[in-house]
Amino acid sequence: QLQLLESGGGLVQPGGSLRLSCAASELSLEDYCVGWFRRAPGKEREGVSTISGSGSDTKYRDSVKGRFTISRDSAKNTVYLQMNSLKPEDTAIYYCAVSWSHYCSGFVPYLYANWGQGTQVTVSS
Repeated sequence: QLQLLESGGGLVQPGGSLRLSCAASELSLEDYCVGWFRRAPGKEREGVSTISGSGSDTKYRDSVKGRFTISRDSAKNTVYLQMNSLKPEDTAIYYCAVSWSHYCSGFVPYLYANWGQGTQVTVSS
């Protein structure tokens, strides 16, 4: 049973940076689409970024383009989300999820079969 563990969240001031990690155990993430989602208080879950199995295709929601970067390290079986120039509206619980296909099909949550428990990101002065 694949288990995903997010880490790297925390409290940061506006304009600051964090790097989230999504580590997998029991099974390899290699060749599979991985996505980052977030849920802010009182809001629906939304997709943030996805990366294809090869790492060659990435996608970002408009509000994070140019600030967030998704990447993967197959040797460490980990996917990262580098978040720069953070804004208060980025405050949310961030989740990673795996879609058992090589290519990602966007930010549709039901296409992702395995989810982590989430890591809290708070952007506040």
